[in-house]
Amino acid sequence: MPQRPEALPPAPSRTALSQPVHVRTLFLSDLHFGANASRPDLVLAFLHGHSADTYYLVGDIFELISPFTRKLSAAELEVLSHLRARRDSGAKVIYLVGNHDPAPRLSIADHLLPADPQVEIIHHTANGRRFLVLHGDVADRRLFRSHILTRSCIFADQSLRCLDAAAGAIFTRSGPAQRTAVECVLSWVNWLIYPTRSHERRLIEVARNGGLDGVICGHFHIAALNDLHGLTYANSGDWVDSFTALAENHDGSLGILGGRKALTRPAAADVALEGALA
Repeated sequence: MPQRPEALPPAPSRTALSQPVHVRTLFLSDLHFGANASRPDLVLAFLHGHSADTYYLVGDIFELISPFTRKLSAAELEVLSHLRARRDSGAKVIYLVGNHDPAPRLSIADHLLPADPQVEIIHHTANGRRFLVLHGDVADRRLFRSHILTRSCIFADQSLRCLDAAAGAIFTRSGPAQRTAVECVLSWVNWLIYPTRSHERRLIEVARNGGLDGVICGHFHIAALNDLHGLTYANSGDWVDSFTALAENHDGSLGILGGRKALTRPAAADVALEGALA
């Protein structure tokens, strides 16, 4: 059973950020722009505090177009504008499609993101390792890959968060950024879906069959970085609950950045790659 997560602190203001920490590569996934759960304010604060030569958007950047989603907010559009500006200044932006992203032919990413949607790609690190990068939903059991189930989960999540927002307007909370009871339940349910981490083994096997050194994914909303299965498994986490990203340093090492605890520290202090693997 996972530990009870701590309350989310306020996002650092842009004026408080010093010179951004620069890494070779940043991997971000599961922003879910268009959903009630998205936190573009935290994404933008993180991007202002961390720059990279290459940005991988590892799926579920947008929410499926449905009656349960909304138009992108001004804050979400500002994140996309930031990525376009980084591209225009010479950085690469690579977009991997997730199971919540609209189909490429319908995707608003064609107009808003400076990248063509892809399913998977091989990333070469600075120290010569090769990683399969993909969203990760291919490791789900057949039931979880059902399009109907995906839409049902979107409806349930959106409904619960609407009720949560309504309750927040009535009852006083200890802080505007504190995790609510509904958010705690949603986080725990996600952990309980993957109790044995069998998805890690399935994705590692795909990388092993391809003669690669490991896999980098998102999808599961569980940030991770380990060599438990013989190759490196890395998950960038998400930006609706854990607020983490995966980074590659200039020596090719990987590490997890961000997280709820890190958001309480000034961005300039977040230089080291936490949990780094050589």
